[in-house]
Amino acid sequence: MSDTDITDTEIVPVKRPARWHILVFLAPAFLVYTAVMILPLIETLRLSLFNMVEGQLAFVGFNNFRVLFSDPRLSADFWNALGNNVIFFIIHMLVQNPVGIAIAAMLSVPNLRFAAFYRSAIFVPTLLSFVIVGFIWKLILSPIWGIAPGMMDWVGLKWAFAPWLGKPETALITVSLISVWQYVGIPMMLIYAALLNIPDEVLEAAECDGITGWSQFWKIKLPLILPSIGIVSVLTFVGNFNAFDLIYTVQGALAGPNGSTDILGTLLYRTFFGFQNQMGDRSMGATIAAVMFLIILAGVSLYLFVIQRRMRRYQF
Repeated sequence: MSDTDITDTEIVPVKRPARWHILVFLAPAFLVYTAVMILPLIETLRLSLFNMVEGQLAFVGFNNFRVLFSDPRLSADFWNALGNNVIFFIIHMLVQNPVGIAIAAMLSVPNLRFAAFYRSAIFVPTLLSFVIVGFIWKLILSPIWGIAPGMMDWVGLKWAFAPWLGKPETALITVSLISVWQYVGIPMMLIYAALLNIPDEVLEAAECDGITGWSQFWKIKLPLILPSIGIVSVLTFVGNFNAFDLIYTVQGALAGPNGSTDILGTLLYRTFFGFQNQMGDRSMGATIAAVMFLIILAGVSLYLFVIQRRMRRYQF
């Protein structure tokens, strides 16, 4: 066959069959996610633009947001809750994630005895109900019938015990540390999986260069797991700005004492559903929920479009 015949031969593209079965398998999850997440979110954002006027639900635009930030009582409660939420998040970032990374690094040491037991023991609190965790820690820290005073007395530190959950200056830190204790297993497992995913060739090359031990972790492993640390940070941000359950269990809907543990989730609950003598306001509750959504959206977008792009060079 000559070159001319080969050139004149038409190349017919191979048509791949349509994979409709993929849509069939995705449809149930998509429908459930839409019904549970997307539609309620859209309805919440829509409701934040409406309010009751003369007994009728009327469109008021951004007036609810103006009221939220200008009304003395609402704005004071909102900024207090937002500030507490930021502190709640910072404590998790500075305590939970570094501790989880350190534990994951120790568990990834080759030939570590009882590594599976340690992983399970640290991850088990994550599986517990927040109601159980909150109730148990209230019993432990109670100055009347708790075991914390006696345990601290055994080690000579009873003088340092205080009703931490009952003091405004320590209540938020105490609840934050309880949350850290419960959820430290999540960053531990994610970082542990990332460490196991590092190719052996990279570690062997580092050992040939004399980089071993913790020096190997700081110089080789840590840069390679930065994308996973970024994901953990985003999950921590979203989870903490959506937090509600543990504080509600430990401190109640009023998030006492004196609102010192009040965060956006508990403020949203009281505003939307009402509590004790406070009447519920659906429109203002939806407004607070919309602000929470915008805060989370801004934080996640900052990570996706700014930070993640700078960390891609560490990925394989």
